[in-house]
Amino acid sequence: MRLSRSFLPTLKETPAEAQIASHRLMLRAGLVRQTASGIYTWLPAGLRVLRNIANIVREEQDRVGAQEVLMPTIQSADLWKKSGRYDAYGPEMLRIKDRHERELLYGPTNEEVITDIFGQAVKSYKELPQVLYQIQWKFRDEVRPRFGVMRGREFYMKDGYGFDIDYEGAVDTYRRMMLSYLRTFQRLGVRAVPMVADTGPIGGDLSHEFLILAPTGESGVFYDGALDTLDWLADPVDVDKSEDLERFFNNVSSYYAATDEKHDETAWASVPQDRRREGRGIEVAHIFYFGTKYTKSMDITVTGPDGSPVYPEMGSYGIGVSRLVGAIIEASHDENGIIWPDSVAPFKAAILNLKVGDETCDAVCETIYNKAPTQFLYDDRSDRAGAKFADADLMGHPWQIIVGPRGAKDGKVELKRRATGERFELSADEALVKVLAPAAEG
Repeated sequence: MRLSRSFLPTLKETPAEAQIASHRLMLRAGLVRQTASGIYTWLPAGLRVLRNIANIVREEQDRVGAQEVLMPTIQSADLWKKSGRYDAYGPEMLRIKDRHERELLYGPTNEEVITDIFGQAVKSYKELPQVLYQIQWKFRDEVRPRFGVMRGREFYMKDGYGFDIDYEGAVDTYRRMMLSYLRTFQRLGVRAVPMVADTGPIGGDLSHEFLILAPTGESGVFYDGALDTLDWLADPVDVDKSEDLERFFNNVSSYYAATDEKHDETAWASVPQDRRREGRGIEVAHIFYFGTKYTKSMDITVTGPDGSPVYPEMGSYGIGVSRLVGAIIEASHDENGIIWPDSVAPFKAAILNLKVGDETCDAVCETIYNKAPTQFLYDDRSDRAGAKFADADLMGHPWQIIVGPRGAKDGKVELKRRATGERFELSADEALVKVLAPAAEG
């Protein structure tokens, strides 16, 4: 994309309503604009980030056998009345009526819809297990929306739902989803630590929140730093084998990790001093086993092995996709702007032409840009160099390919790594190889 023709409205000043770093930087870098309280329009660069995150989530869900569906944003109130949640949910639910006075709602979550769809289609235990997911917009009428996309009213979310014939099967599905989430966050370039969460009346340990460390996090977190060293993408777990899933889950559970609400000083004391990590955390995902809560309340059964009806066991598996955009920025920025991980950045690099109109500079920039025009943001404006450097740092491109007349004359460019500030003098071809490598590390 050529910056002179793009819709990337950056701001020099910080908007007064922005209270935290991610909100300030998303507005200043031209990723979003607010259209109503807690509701945002995603502009081209922001939408590219949102899609990059969603695609990684999708790939890792598909990898463990989950299947994607797309449910409506508007749901029938009848389903919620059947489950018993319509009156209990509270004012966060946006209730509406159509022209025929039928009661509808803008979905805050989708347990009722997916359970109903499942019940219409699946009749036998032989068709289980099933894991269905979607990546869809949701709405919750927060009493006090704040912090930009971190706590908005409309948000983009991956929500998945597992159906199993028995508890043992549901445990396998839960562990499969935990592995998928850990792989997802590793690919996103962040460490999201799984921490045991409340399970309510169901009990047990099958409820985990995933938190990204950031100073503005809502929860205090304590965890064993050994978790940061584990490579989930290389872990040879066969997701179709219960023993492999159990080994994986026991390994994760063997390391201390707790929010301040569940922190145990005695257990914490057993963690080696050099591995103790403390800070604040932002919740970006939640997995939760809830048994037959919805299949029973909605009377959804399948035929079991002995021919009698069985209520399938369920779990829900959510990732806040739009929230992750803000959380990643909270965890990865400096005083100059965003520092995007390579995998989610809207562009792999910014090409900075320091002397637009210079024949040699223009030629080098055009050659580089035409190698991957969808991956580069070419700053072809006639602005001064300082403004170009400032905007490139603000927008957080992993790399900056800097083309000036002196270097261009010798066939050289300067390559800057945003995360570290390292600079390399390379030929254009060498710079392209480094920037377009599958996993650029710098």
